[in-house]
Amino acid sequence: MSILAIIFILTGVFFFTTATIGLLRFPDFYCRMQATGKGDTLGALLSLTGLALYNLHHGFSLPTILVSIKIMFIAIFIFVANPTSTHAITKSGLDCGVEPFTKEEVIR
Repeated sequence: MSILAIIFILTGVFFFTTATIGLLRFPDFYCRMQATGKGDTLGALLSLTGLALYNLHHGFSLPTILVSIKIMFIAIFIFVANPTSTHAITKSGLDCGVEPFTKEEVIR
């Protein structure tokens, strides 16, 4: 059980890291929002799932099961709220007139 928890946590950290690299490397606002929105959502979901499994490693008593259920509720909330907030931020950027990156900008 602890090996599975470690795999989930490390995979989540990997997706957090790739989202951060995407935030730093991508050329414009929209690409950055896409990278961070997807990477952070999946990273949080996997990391919290690993933490819930790790919490159950100490035994299947009522307190550990309840804490694991609470952690999974947080993961579900992040899974729903993060893409919604990313969409809202991207839409507000579009409404404010933030121009998307085009190849013509590279040629100039």
